[in-house]
Amino acid sequence: MSAGVDGALVAQVRAALGAAAGAAPPTLGQVEDALRRSGRVVGSDALAGLAREVRAELVGAGAVQPLLDDPEVTDVLVNPDGAVWLDRGAGLERWTHRLDGPGAVRALAVRLAAASGARLDDQQPTVDARLPDGTRLHAVVAPLCEAGAAISLRTHRPRSFSLDELVSRSALPPAWAPVLAGLVARRANLLVSGATGTGKTTLLAALLGLVPSSERVVCVEEARELAPGHPHVLHLCTRRANVEGSGGVGLDELVRNALRMRPDRIVLGECRGVEVRDVLLALNTGHDGGMATVHANTAADVPARLEALAALAGLGRDAVAAQAASALDVVVHLRRDPVTRVRYVAELGAVGRDGRGELVVAPAAAWDGGRAAPRRGPRWDVVAP
Repeated sequence: MSAGVDGALVAQVRAALGAAAGAAPPTLGQVEDALRRSGRVVGSDALAGLAREVRAELVGAGAVQPLLDDPEVTDVLVNPDGAVWLDRGAGLERWTHRLDGPGAVRALAVRLAAASGARLDDQQPTVDARLPDGTRLHAVVAPLCEAGAAISLRTHRPRSFSLDELVSRSALPPAWAPVLAGLVARRANLLVSGATGTGKTTLLAALLGLVPSSERVVCVEEARELAPGHPHVLHLCTRRANVEGSGGVGLDELVRNALRMRPDRIVLGECRGVEVRDVLLALNTGHDGGMATVHANTAADVPARLEALAALAGLGRDAVAAQAASALDVVVHLRRDPVTRVRYVAELGAVGRDGRGELVVAPAAAWDGGRAAPRRGPRWDVVAP
Protein backbone atom coordinates (compact mmCIF):
# COMPACT_ATOMS: atom_id res chain seq x y z
CA MET A 1 0.00 0.00 0.00
CA SER A 2 1.24 3.50 -0.77
CA ALA A 3 2.72 5.55 2.02
CA GLY A 4 -0.01 7.53 3.77
CA VAL A 5 -2.86 5.47 2.26
CA ASP A 6 -4.52 2.84 4.43
CA GLY A 7 -6.68 0.00 3.20
CA ALA A 8 -9.78 1.25 4.98
CA LEU A 9 -9.63 4.58 3.15
CA VAL A 10 -9.15 2.90 -0.22
CA ALA A 11 -12.11 0.59 0.49
CA GLN A 12 -14.24 3.59 1.52
CA VAL A 13 -13.42 5.48 -1.67
CA ARG A 14 -13.97 2.35 -3.78
CA ALA A 15 -17.43 1.93 -2.26
CA ALA A 16 -18.26 5.60 -2.83
CA LEU A 17 -17.18 5.40 -6.46
CA GLY A 18 -18.80 2.02 -7.17
CA ALA A 19 -22.08 3.36 -8.53
CA ALA A 20 -20.93 6.76 -9.78
CA ALA A 21 -17.92 5.71 -11.81
CA GLY A 22 -19.67 2.93 -13.75
CA ALA A 23 -17.46 0.80 -15.96
CA ALA A 24 -14.97 3.59 -16.69
CA PRO A 25 -11.96 4.08 -14.39
CA PRO A 26 -12.59 6.95 -11.94
CA THR A 27 -10.99 10.27 -12.80
CA LEU A 28 -8.74 12.13 -10.40
CA GLY A 29 -11.56 14.63 -9.80
CA GLN A 30 -13.99 11.86 -8.86
CA VAL A 31 -11.48 10.46 -6.37
CA GLU A 32 -10.98 13.91 -4.84
CA ASP A 33 -14.75 14.34 -4.43
CA ALA A 34 -14.97 10.93 -2.74
CA LEU A 35 -12.15 11.87 -0.37
CA ARG A 36 -13.92 15.08 0.58
CA ARG A 37 -17.08 13.13 1.35
CA SER A 38 -15.05 10.71 3.46
CA GLY A 39 -14.64 13.36 6.14
CA ARG A 40 -10.86 13.62 5.83
CA VAL A 41 -9.75 17.19 6.55
CA VAL A 42 -6.70 17.96 4.44
CA GLY A 43 -5.40 20.98 2.55
CA SER A 44 -5.82 21.33 -1.18
CA ASP A 45 -2.23 20.31 -1.99
CA ALA A 46 -2.37 17.33 0.37
CA LEU A 47 -5.76 16.36 -1.04
CA ALA A 48 -4.41 16.31 -4.60
CA GLY A 49 -1.48 14.11 -3.56
CA LEU A 50 -3.70 11.79 -1.56
CA ALA A 51 -6.12 11.52 -4.48
CA ARG A 52 -3.29 10.46 -6.80
CA GLU A 53 -2.17 7.77 -4.36
CA VAL A 54 -5.69 6.47 -3.81
CA ARG A 55 -6.42 6.40 -7.55
CA ALA A 56 -3.17 4.48 -8.07
CA GLU A 57 -4.45 1.90 -5.60
CA LEU A 58 -7.82 1.73 -7.34
CA VAL A 59 -6.89 1.60 -11.03
CA GLY A 60 -3.12 2.01 -11.30
CA ALA A 61 -0.15 0.04 -10.08
CA GLY A 62 -0.53 1.10 -6.47
CA ALA A 63 2.70 1.87 -4.64
CA VAL A 64 4.80 1.35 -7.79
CA GLN A 65 2.73 3.71 -9.95
CA PRO A 66 5.24 6.58 -9.44
CA LEU A 67 7.88 4.40 -11.05
CA LEU A 68 5.70 3.79 -14.11
CA ASP A 69 5.12 7.55 -14.31
CA ASP A 70 8.87 8.24 -14.27
CA PRO A 71 9.94 8.82 -17.91
CA GLU A 72 13.39 7.34 -17.21
CA VAL A 73 12.11 3.98 -15.94
CA THR A 74 11.77 1.18 -18.49
CA ASP A 75 11.14 -1.86 -16.28
CA VAL A 76 9.64 -2.45 -12.83
CA LEU A 77 10.00 -5.85 -11.15
CA VAL A 78 8.13 -6.82 -7.98
CA ASN A 79 9.36 -9.92 -6.15
CA PRO A 80 7.20 -12.14 -3.92
CA ASP A 81 8.63 -10.67 -0.70
CA GLY A 82 7.60 -7.16 -1.78
CA ALA A 83 11.04 -5.98 -2.91
CA VAL A 84 10.87 -3.73 -5.97
CA TRP A 85 13.59 -3.37 -8.59
CA LEU A 86 13.67 -0.92 -11.49
CA ASP A 87 15.71 -0.18 -14.58
CA ARG A 88 16.41 3.38 -15.69
CA GLY A 89 18.62 2.24 -18.55
CA ALA A 90 21.74 1.51 -16.49
CA GLY A 91 20.80 -1.90 -15.14
CA LEU A 92 18.62 -3.00 -12.24
CA GLU A 93 18.58 -1.02 -9.00
CA ARG A 94 16.62 -1.65 -5.84
CA TRP A 95 13.87 0.80 -4.95
CA THR A 96 13.88 2.30 -1.48
CA HIS A 97 10.23 1.33 -0.87
CA ARG A 98 8.66 -2.11 -0.87
CA LEU A 99 5.24 -3.73 -0.82
CA ASP A 100 3.81 -5.31 2.33
CA GLY A 101 4.75 -8.90 1.60
CA PRO A 102 3.40 -11.76 -0.57
CA GLY A 103 -0.27 -10.97 0.05
CA ALA A 104 0.08 -7.41 -1.19
CA VAL A 105 2.07 -8.54 -4.24
CA ARG A 106 -0.54 -11.13 -5.20
CA ALA A 107 -3.39 -8.66 -4.70
CA LEU A 108 -1.64 -6.16 -6.97
CA ALA A 109 -0.97 -8.82 -9.60
CA VAL A 110 -4.62 -9.92 -9.63
CA ARG A 111 -5.87 -6.34 -9.86
CA LEU A 112 -3.49 -5.45 -12.68
CA ALA A 113 -4.55 -8.57 -14.57
CA ALA A 114 -8.21 -7.61 -14.18
CA ALA A 115 -7.43 -4.07 -15.40
CA SER A 116 -5.94 -5.60 -18.54
CA GLY A 117 -9.02 -7.75 -19.11
CA ALA A 118 -7.30 -10.99 -18.13
CA ARG A 119 -7.75 -13.56 -15.38
CA LEU A 120 -5.15 -14.48 -12.76
CA ASP A 121 -5.86 -17.11 -10.11
CA ASP A 122 -4.97 -20.66 -9.08
CA GLN A 123 -6.57 -22.05 -12.24
CA GLN A 124 -4.88 -19.49 -14.52
CA PRO A 125 -1.62 -18.72 -12.68
CA THR A 126 0.12 -16.70 -15.40
CA VAL A 127 -0.82 -13.60 -17.37
CA ASP A 128 0.86 -11.76 -20.24
CA ALA A 129 -1.16 -8.68 -21.13
CA ARG A 130 -1.27 -4.91 -21.57
CA LEU A 131 -2.53 -2.37 -19.07
CA PRO A 132 -4.78 0.42 -20.36
CA ASP A 133 -1.81 2.84 -20.55
CA GLY A 134 0.17 0.41 -22.74
CA THR A 135 2.42 -0.97 -19.99
CA ARG A 136 3.27 -4.62 -20.60
CA LEU A 137 2.30 -6.86 -17.71
CA HIS A 138 3.59 -10.32 -16.92
CA ALA A 139 2.67 -11.94 -13.63
CA VAL A 140 2.94 -15.39 -12.09
CA VAL A 141 1.21 -16.57 -8.92
CA ALA A 142 1.20 -19.76 -6.84
CA PRO A 143 1.39 -22.65 -7.43
CA LEU A 144 3.84 -21.79 -10.22
CA CYS A 145 5.53 -19.20 -8.02
CA GLU A 146 5.91 -20.99 -4.71
CA ALA A 147 6.78 -17.83 -2.79
CA GLY A 148 3.49 -16.16 -3.75
CA ALA A 149 3.51 -13.89 -6.80
CA ALA A 150 5.93 -12.06 -9.07
CA ILE A 151 5.18 -9.08 -11.32
CA SER A 152 7.15 -7.75 -14.30
CA LEU A 153 6.14 -4.44 -15.85
CA ARG A 154 7.63 -2.85 -18.96
CA THR A 155 6.63 0.75 -19.52
CA HIS A 156 5.25 2.16 -22.72
CA ARG A 157 6.62 5.55 -23.75
CA PRO A 158 4.65 7.00 -26.68
CA ARG A 159 7.56 9.15 -27.84
CA SER A 160 9.77 8.76 -30.86
CA PHE A 161 13.40 9.75 -31.24
CA SER A 162 15.12 11.06 -34.34
CA LEU A 163 18.34 9.55 -35.65
CA ASP A 164 20.17 12.69 -34.47
CA GLU A 165 18.86 12.11 -30.94
CA LEU A 166 20.02 8.50 -31.07
CA VAL A 167 23.45 9.74 -32.14
CA SER A 168 23.52 12.18 -29.20
CA ARG A 169 22.66 9.29 -26.85
CA SER A 170 25.56 7.19 -28.20
CA ALA A 171 23.10 4.69 -29.64
CA LEU A 172 24.26 5.27 -33.21
CA PRO A 173 27.61 6.38 -34.68
CA PRO A 174 27.29 9.70 -36.54
CA ALA A 175 28.56 8.12 -39.77
CA TRP A 176 25.68 5.64 -39.79
CA ALA A 177 22.83 8.16 -39.57
CA PRO A 178 22.99 8.94 -43.31
CA VAL A 179 23.42 5.23 -44.03
CA LEU A 180 20.14 4.32 -42.33
CA ALA A 181 18.41 7.36 -43.79
CA GLY A 182 19.56 6.28 -47.23
CA LEU A 183 18.21 2.76 -46.76
CA VAL A 184 14.80 4.16 -45.83
CA ALA A 185 14.85 6.61 -48.75
CA ARG A 186 15.59 3.91 -51.31
CA ARG A 187 12.90 1.65 -49.81
CA ALA A 188 15.14 -1.16 -48.60
CA ASN A 189 13.37 -3.87 -46.60
CA LEU A 190 14.87 -3.74 -43.11
CA LEU A 191 14.89 -6.25 -40.27
CA VAL A 192 15.86 -4.82 -36.87
CA SER A 193 17.26 -7.51 -34.57
CA GLY A 194 18.53 -7.69 -31.02
CA ALA A 195 17.92 -9.14 -27.59
CA THR A 196 15.15 -8.02 -25.26
CA GLY A 197 15.55 -4.42 -24.14
CA THR A 198 18.13 -3.37 -26.71
CA GLY A 199 15.96 -0.66 -28.25
CA LYS A 200 14.54 -2.36 -31.34
CA THR A 201 11.19 -0.57 -31.15
CA THR A 202 12.87 2.78 -30.49
CA LEU A 203 15.06 2.44 -33.58
CA LEU A 204 12.15 1.20 -35.69
CA ALA A 205 10.09 4.26 -34.74
CA ALA A 206 13.02 6.54 -35.60
CA LEU A 207 13.35 4.92 -39.02
CA LEU A 208 9.62 5.28 -39.68
CA GLY A 209 9.93 8.97 -38.92
CA LEU A 210 12.11 9.24 -42.04
CA VAL A 211 9.43 7.84 -44.36
CA PRO A 212 8.09 10.57 -46.68
CA SER A 213 4.86 12.11 -45.39
CA SER A 214 3.13 11.27 -48.69
CA GLU A 215 3.34 7.54 -47.91
CA ARG A 216 0.90 5.48 -45.85
CA VAL A 217 2.44 3.26 -43.17
CA VAL A 218 0.49 0.31 -41.76
CA CYS A 219 1.90 -0.97 -38.46
CA VAL A 220 0.93 -4.43 -37.21
CA GLU A 221 1.64 -5.14 -33.54
CA GLU A 222 0.59 -7.40 -30.73
CA ALA A 223 -0.11 -4.25 -28.72
CA ARG A 224 0.55 -0.68 -29.77
CA GLU A 225 4.12 0.32 -28.96
CA LEU A 226 5.31 2.18 -32.04
CA ALA A 227 4.83 5.94 -31.95
CA PRO A 228 6.61 7.20 -35.08
CA GLY A 229 6.70 10.87 -35.92
CA HIS A 230 4.79 10.39 -39.17
CA PRO A 231 1.49 11.97 -40.23
CA HIS A 232 -0.11 8.91 -41.85
CA VAL A 233 0.21 5.76 -39.75
CA LEU A 234 -2.48 3.12 -39.33
CA HIS A 235 -2.09 0.88 -36.26
CA LEU A 236 -3.48 -2.67 -36.24
CA CYS A 237 -3.30 -4.67 -32.98
CA THR A 238 -4.08 -8.29 -32.19
CA ARG A 239 -6.97 -9.46 -30.04
CA ARG A 240 -6.80 -12.31 -27.55
CA ALA A 241 -9.34 -15.09 -27.67
CA ASN A 242 -12.15 -14.97 -25.12
CA VAL A 243 -12.63 -17.47 -22.31
CA GLU A 244 -14.30 -19.87 -24.76
CA GLY A 245 -11.19 -19.73 -26.96
CA SER A 246 -12.82 -17.87 -29.85
CA GLY A 247 -12.59 -14.38 -31.30
CA GLY A 248 -8.80 -14.16 -31.34
CA VAL A 249 -7.08 -12.29 -34.18
CA GLY A 250 -3.36 -12.96 -34.63
CA LEU A 251 -0.50 -11.11 -36.27
CA ASP A 252 -0.59 -13.33 -39.34
CA GLU A 253 -4.21 -12.41 -40.07
CA LEU A 254 -3.51 -8.72 -39.51
CA VAL A 255 -0.59 -8.81 -41.94
CA ARG A 256 -2.87 -10.29 -44.60
CA ASN A 257 -5.44 -7.59 -43.90
CA ALA A 258 -2.79 -4.89 -44.12
CA LEU A 259 -2.13 -5.88 -47.74
CA ARG A 260 -5.67 -4.77 -48.62
CA MET A 261 -5.35 -1.35 -47.01
CA ARG A 262 -3.33 0.33 -49.76
CA PRO A 263 -0.10 0.44 -47.71
CA ASP A 264 3.02 2.13 -49.00
CA ARG A 265 4.98 0.39 -46.26
CA ILE A 266 4.05 -2.57 -44.07
CA VAL A 267 5.66 -2.73 -40.63
CA LEU A 268 5.53 -5.65 -38.21
CA GLY A 269 6.37 -4.72 -34.64
CA GLU A 270 7.86 -8.13 -33.87
CA CYS A 271 8.25 -11.43 -35.73
CA ARG A 272 7.64 -14.08 -33.11
CA GLY A 273 5.65 -16.85 -34.78
CA VAL A 274 3.82 -18.00 -37.90
CA GLU A 275 3.32 -14.38 -39.05
CA VAL A 276 6.90 -14.42 -40.39
CA ARG A 277 5.55 -16.39 -43.36
CA ASP A 278 3.01 -13.69 -44.21
CA VAL A 279 5.54 -10.88 -43.81
CA LEU A 280 8.01 -12.56 -46.17
CA LEU A 281 5.23 -13.16 -48.69
CA ALA A 282 4.12 -9.52 -48.43
CA LEU A 283 7.62 -8.18 -48.98
CA ASN A 284 7.96 -10.48 -51.98
CA THR A 285 4.90 -9.01 -53.69
CA GLY A 286 6.15 -5.51 -54.43
CA HIS A 287 5.69 -3.97 -50.99
CA ASP A 288 9.16 -2.46 -50.72
CA GLY A 289 10.32 -0.39 -47.78
CA GLY A 290 8.86 -2.75 -45.19
CA MET A 291 10.31 -3.16 -41.72
CA ALA A 292 10.08 -5.60 -38.82
CA THR A 293 11.90 -6.60 -35.65
CA VAL A 294 13.05 -10.01 -34.45
CA HIS A 295 14.84 -11.36 -31.40
CA ALA A 296 18.36 -12.60 -32.15
CA ASN A 297 21.74 -12.65 -30.40
CA THR A 298 23.75 -11.45 -33.40
CA ALA A 299 23.07 -10.48 -36.99
CA ALA A 300 24.58 -13.79 -38.09
CA ASP A 301 22.01 -15.64 -35.95
CA VAL A 302 19.04 -14.07 -37.74
CA PRO A 303 18.78 -16.83 -40.41
CA ALA A 304 18.50 -19.52 -37.73
CA ARG A 305 15.87 -17.46 -35.91
CA LEU A 306 13.82 -16.98 -39.09
CA GLU A 307 14.06 -20.69 -39.88
CA ALA A 308 12.81 -21.60 -36.41
CA LEU A 309 9.85 -19.20 -36.65
CA ALA A 310 8.98 -20.21 -40.20
CA ALA A 311 9.00 -23.88 -39.19
CA LEU A 312 6.01 -23.07 -36.98
CA ALA A 313 4.19 -22.06 -40.16
CA GLY A 314 5.22 -25.24 -41.98
CA LEU A 315 7.95 -23.68 -44.15
CA GLY A 316 11.05 -25.73 -44.82
CA ARG A 317 14.60 -24.43 -44.68
CA ASP A 318 14.97 -24.03 -48.44
CA ALA A 319 11.68 -22.17 -48.72
CA VAL A 320 12.66 -19.79 -45.92
CA ALA A 321 16.03 -19.09 -47.55
CA ALA A 322 14.43 -18.37 -50.91
CA GLN A 323 11.72 -16.15 -49.44
CA ALA A 324 13.92 -14.24 -46.98
CA ALA A 325 16.77 -13.63 -49.42
CA SER A 326 14.33 -12.11 -51.86
CA ALA A 327 12.24 -10.21 -49.29
CA LEU A 328 14.90 -8.74 -46.96
CA ASP A 329 17.79 -6.44 -47.80
CA VAL A 330 19.52 -5.41 -44.58
CA VAL A 331 19.62 -6.51 -40.94
CA VAL A 332 20.23 -3.76 -38.37
CA HIS A 333 21.37 -5.40 -35.12
CA LEU A 334 21.37 -3.77 -31.68
CA ARG A 335 23.21 -4.65 -28.50
CA ARG A 336 23.29 -3.45 -24.91
CA ASP A 337 26.71 -2.86 -23.37
CA PRO A 338 27.05 -5.20 -20.36
CA VAL A 339 28.98 -2.58 -18.37
CA THR A 340 27.53 0.82 -19.29
CA ARG A 341 24.09 -0.66 -20.20
CA VAL A 342 23.96 1.70 -23.18
CA ARG A 343 21.88 0.40 -26.10
CA TYR A 344 23.48 0.87 -29.50
CA VAL A 345 23.40 -0.25 -33.13
CA ALA A 346 26.22 -2.78 -33.35
CA GLU A 347 25.97 -4.37 -36.80
CA LEU A 348 24.67 -3.83 -40.30
CA GLY A 349 24.37 -6.97 -42.40
CA ALA A 350 23.36 -7.81 -45.96
CA VAL A 351 20.82 -10.61 -46.39
CA GLY A 352 21.53 -13.18 -49.10
CA ARG A 353 22.37 -16.81 -49.83
CA ASP A 354 25.74 -18.52 -49.81
CA GLY A 355 27.17 -20.93 -52.36
CA ARG A 356 25.15 -23.80 -50.88
CA GLY A 357 21.91 -21.82 -51.12
CA GLU A 358 21.62 -21.28 -47.37
CA LEU A 359 20.36 -18.02 -45.93
CA VAL A 360 23.13 -15.81 -44.50
CA VAL A 361 23.59 -12.30 -43.18
CA ALA A 362 26.98 -11.08 -44.42
CA PRO A 363 28.80 -8.33 -42.45
CA ALA A 364 28.44 -4.85 -43.93
CA ALA A 365 29.59 -2.76 -40.97
CA ALA A 366 30.22 -3.10 -37.23
CA TRP A 367 30.60 -0.82 -34.21
CA ASP A 368 31.54 -1.52 -30.59
CA GLY A 369 29.47 1.26 -29.08
CA GLY A 370 31.97 4.11 -29.09
CA ARG A 371 35.34 2.72 -28.08
CA ALA A 372 36.49 2.69 -31.69
CA ALA A 373 35.35 4.01 -35.05
CA PRO A 374 32.83 1.92 -37.02
CA ARG A 375 34.37 -0.70 -39.29
CA ARG A 376 33.27 -1.48 -42.82
CA GLY A 377 32.68 -5.11 -43.72
CA PRO A 378 32.85 -7.08 -46.98
CA ARG A 379 29.27 -6.11 -47.96
CA TRP A 380 29.51 -2.38 -47.26
CA ASP A 381 28.40 -1.78 -50.83
CA VAL A 382 24.89 -2.99 -49.92
CA VAL A 383 24.36 -0.31 -47.25
CA ALA A 384 26.56 2.55 -48.51
CA PRO A 385 24.53 5.75 -49.02
